[in-house]
Amino acid sequence: MAAGKSTLAKELAKKNDAVLLREDSWLSQLYPEEITNIPEYIKYSGRLKNILSEHIQLLLSHGVSVVLDFPGNTVNQRSWFRAIYEQVNVSHVLHFVDASDEICKQQLKERNKDKPMETAFTSAEEFDEITKYFEAPSEKEGFNIIRY
Repeated sequence: MAAGKSTLAKELAKKNDAVLLREDSWLSQLYPEEITNIPEYIKYSGRLKNILSEHIQLLLSHGVSVVLDFPGNTVNQRSWFRAIYEQVNVSHVLHFVDASDEICKQQLKERNKDKPMETAFTSAEEFDEITKYFEAPSEKEGFNIIRY
């Protein structure tokens, strides 16, 4: 959260002429009033992933590059990414923004000045609640990882 993932995703999509899919945008449009806490986020994020999985696989199987601006903070979240590329047998890269909590909190504070409409969680307390579940990706998960 607030590590710079969305900024990097935009740059990667532009650089690679790829389709950019942003979870925050989809969730804010589909569930503008439903997501007020972490359990609701998990519920609606799961629904979104179920809907998009087949569509993403179809794009990939037709040779379209896709950048997913979705969190991959846990092994479970990243397993969704892996299932997508494994089922259509395409290459992939997991971009890992390795930023300290202090940097993320500072960037969160800066982001909150403008408070983008699609930003659901914006407080330092919410950051701490979400970040306590963070698990850095490891090679044993089977990803081609680029670390920033």
